[in-house]
Amino acid sequence: MPRRRPPRRARTLGVALLLAATTALPAQESRPGPFDGPSAWPAIRRARIARLLPAAMREANVDAWVVMLRENANDPLALHVGGENAGAPSAVLLFRVADASGGDRVRSVMVAGFGEAIALRELALHDSVVVYDGGVPGLERAIAERLAAAAPARVAVNSGGSGMADGLSWTQRTGLERALGPALAARLVPAEPMVRAWLAVKLPEEVAIMRRAAALTVRLEEEAYATIVPGVTRDHDLAAFLKRRMRELGVEDGWSPAQNPSVNSGPDRGHSHASDRVIQGGDVIQTDFGIKVHGVWVTDIQRFAYVLRPGETAPPPKVERRWRQAVAGGRAAFDAMRPGATGAQVDSAQRVAMAAAGSLPVPWGTGHAVGYWAHDAGPGLNRRETRTLAAGHVLAFDGFHAWAFDARAGADPAPAWGAGTKTISVEEMAVVTATGAEYLVPPQERLILVPARGAPRAPRATPLRASPPGR
Repeated sequence: MPRRRPPRRARTLGVALLLAATTALPAQESRPGPFDGPSAWPAIRRARIARLLPAAMREANVDAWVVMLRENANDPLALHVGGENAGAPSAVLLFRVADASGGDRVRSVMVAGFGEAIALRELALHDSVVVYDGGVPGLERAIAERLAAAAPARVAVNSGGSGMADGLSWTQRTGLERALGPALAARLVPAEPMVRAWLAVKLPEEVAIMRRAAALTVRLEEEAYATIVPGVTRDHDLAAFLKRRMRELGVEDGWSPAQNPSVNSGPDRGHSHASDRVIQGGDVIQTDFGIKVHGVWVTDIQRFAYVLRPGETAPPPKVERRWRQAVAGGRAAFDAMRPGATGAQVDSAQRVAMAAAGSLPVPWGTGHAVGYWAHDAGPGLNRRETRTLAAGHVLAFDGFHAWAFDARAGADPAPAWGAGTKTISVEEMAVVTATGAEYLVPPQERLILVPARGAPRAPRATPLRASPPGR
């Protein structure tokens, strides 16, 4: 059947609308995001290598560190040693050497393909850039020659231990050992203890960036809660809103995109995607959300809301009591954070408060390090953690209170976690200082209240577009 041309007036209107839409796009795209502009990471990375790595190598009794690099399946720590752009197989060698004052400094050598040497020398991250010939065997020989000349007693490689310090493949490991020979290969040790000590401490300039990122994380969660219409909005609608705002502001997911954010208005689901549950009056809503800024630093913060029923102006006493008990558990953990305290001691402080408040037990620890990953390199806050906190550690931690979900109220015995339970896990971020700890942003003191359907709503805050003030 032949297609009929629309009337001239309709065609003209369509063209006008298309032109209006396309001409409006540049103005919208040009709005600055909170973390637009040059990243401070290159300068901070140099400072981290110079100021923090010597102590971490000394503490781990490591004389040299070899990080093997390759395209498409690179080492997780490539970004931290200046090897994220490796095309040809490459390596960074870091040697602990004595400085003029009798202390330690790190001398770094980049062994790279000829096509990358000019750019690497211009970046000036490494003390020297060496070009090798002969493919992978040539790279391995160049590494072996420099290690033999330096004669280190212990050489760290990213093999074994946690995922972030386990980037050396079997092929890379066997090739390196073959090039080193039995005597030098016997000196290889896992880099994990050194890597954990190095990455756990954040420089003050990094903490300042993470404060801004944390403030944005909270702001976006509050924006999302302001969109709820009880009986209409579903959990995944809040997740979709936050995804859209992230795109608009030019920030990335703090962890797996499929589970960030996790929005849950019903019984416990653990780490999961947002469900399609319709949000109702009387619900306690959990949003677990994190962003990544400048492609480097991440946040991990939870905010909780209560949906008012018709006629309510505040949460019922039962809900308010549970909220207060969760906040108290988090404050107990925060007060226990200080240099020298173990992660187990911090976790214990929270669990004592939970038991006193009648909370059901929860299966995970109180918190974890956060920074370059949502679950970062520093000490965990759990009952098995014997590592100690130090100034510069940044932690995400929860205030817990768990109970039998209302639909199972009175269940006997009490349900196991996840089998009809509900947990408030108000999550904050803090940095350990010389005297204790500091919140990165003000902690949540009150439940965010969502008006009942049809009730008057407070004016919505203007969506964030410009950079927030520095802290």
